[in-house]
Amino acid sequence: MSMNKYQAYQQNSVTTASPGELTLMLYNGCLKFIKLAKKAMDESNFEQKNTNIQKAQNIIRELMVTMDQKADIAQQVLPLYDFINNQLMEANIHNDQSKLDEAADLVTEFRDTWKEVIKLNRQQQYGQGVQS
Repeated sequence: MSMNKYQAYQQNSVTTASPGELTLMLYNGCLKFIKLAKKAMDESNFEQKNTNIQKAQNIIRELMVTMDQKADIAQQVLPLYDFINNQLMEANIHNDQSKLDEAADLVTEFRDTWKEVIKLNRQQQYGQGVQS
């Protein structure tokens, strides 16, 4: 019963999230799958490693295809997403944790930057609150 409540909460958080929050969820999901892939690699569980790396790659591809190609930043970000995707592929083929680490580092940078953008947008939208 509690699992159904958790699933309902998760579903509700996705359906009510802003586009910025959804992007943040994608970055966090990607990092989760990279972490699970590393753990599976440590345990020589190659099926789980492969599954989790593919999930991380699917998220990166989703970020790539949903990006506004006309935005100036797209020309800078898309090659980085492509690099992350390539690192994930190489990690999967060669069981190379250093490639997973490189991918995770870049995704973490994107996630942290995105968090800051959301924070700044909220401050502009709602003000800074009462200043003491």
